[in-house]
Amino acid sequence: MTIISNDPSWWPTIESDLIFSYIIAASSAGVIYDWALTFGQEIELIWRQRCSLMTVLYLSVRYVGILYAVVQILIDVPTISETDVVSLIMSIAIVWISLVVNVILGVIMIARLNAMYQRSRKVLITLIAVFLAVYIAVGLLTAIRGRHSSGDELILSGTHQCTFDEGGGLLLFTTAWVLGIVWEVVALCFAVWIAVKHFRELRRYSAGGIVGDCFAVLMKTHLVYFVSYVAVSCFQLGYLSPKIVADPLSLEYQLYYGVSQIFLLVQLFVLGPRLILGVREYHARLMADSDSVIGMTPIAFQERVHLSTSSSV
Repeated sequence: MTIISNDPSWWPTIESDLIFSYIIAASSAGVIYDWALTFGQEIELIWRQRCSLMTVLYLSVRYVGILYAVVQILIDVPTISETDVVSLIMSIAIVWISLVVNVILGVIMIARLNAMYQRSRKVLITLIAVFLAVYIAVGLLTAIRGRHSSGDELILSGTHQCTFDEGGGLLLFTTAWVLGIVWEVVALCFAVWIAVKHFRELRRYSAGGIVGDCFAVLMKTHLVYFVSYVAVSCFQLGYLSPKIVADPLSLEYQLYYGVSQIFLLVQLFVLGPRLILGVREYHARLMADSDSVIGMTPIAFQERVHLSTSSSV
């Protein structure tokens, strides 16, 4: 349904929507800027390397992120006109894109943990079982939520806005996020356990060097990503507060939603690709200093990273 009005009572709503659109445009531009900033690394560490599963996953996350940013601008900038149907379709597409990217990042996390546990079959099966259980449930909840969504187009004093009604889908939305948190906590627990175990072994046998450094790189990128995911989850769960969702057209709601989108974009499309770039950059530095690792036995990482050690990694 389309609502057209030039009533001055809508001006506060128009102003809040304009502020929100500036936030979205800036955060979306930030994703594209981050891609441009790391493009040199991408050429060296991704495009010039042999194609692998991690290469495909990296490129998927990176370039789907750019698509996400463009679609987000088309939806939320009020000077761009779309019908309510088109806006609803793009909004549902945005939700599914974020879900697919989270699934890809989950696969990357499983590959990292599989390498850290030296390809333990038991650990791999456990991780895959938990991951599939969580994201199959999340996919079903997202599908149900999308089926009950509807949208209205507002043309207010020449600006275009779209409002969406999820038909009581807020509970489904928060349940999906809680399930996602469960998976991230499980992955973090596995990572911390094996990292602590290996750091203790390295200290006991006075070993270290490459293995310790690599585990430090893995844990650093994992912890930064996990903290960002927790921050995004806190914002998403904040929608359960009646004060926040009382008036979706208010300035307070638009600012809250805009900031939550900034954190979401950073988590998915800035820190997500760095789960692979960080490890490959470490590997490149290791190869550049190859004189110090001559004669050591390489163990292939899933991301085509090579660790050198005489102990179990």
